[in-house]
Amino acid sequence: MPFKINISHKGKTYKLETENEVLISKKIGETIQGKDLSSDLEGYELKITGTSDEAGFPGFKGNEGPGYHRKLLTYGPGMKNPKKGLRLRKTQRGEEISSKTNQINTIVEKEGSKKFNDLFTSEEAPVEDKKE
Repeated sequence: MPFKINISHKGKTYKLETENEVLISKKIGETIQGKDLSSDLEGYELKITGTSDEAGFPGFKGNEGPGYHRKLLTYGPGMKNPKKGLRLRKTQRGEEISSKTNQINTIVEKEGSKKFNDLFTSEEAPVEDKKE
């Protein structure tokens, strides 16, 4: 199953799909080399900021391993309900990337020789709104 990788830099996102298994066993918060993902990303250094599995469960830093965790949450990451006293048990995924991971979110820590805007082809280039 291919990984869908979102690479963000200064408000723009480059989307990439790869079947490269170099990402398996990496954790949220670790840095990876861009050349491991694609030859276009030579010289880039990327930091993993989050993951999501095939069922849509998010990965959280602090949850050990790649498996599911059932946590009793009141408020914070994974639960945004301001009702006083409400606690719900939520399913979360661990911080480690596995073959069950579907999407990986990253940010650019260090830019390579090729500029980030040059990674987009003319079809993928973001459209800017023109005010009349």
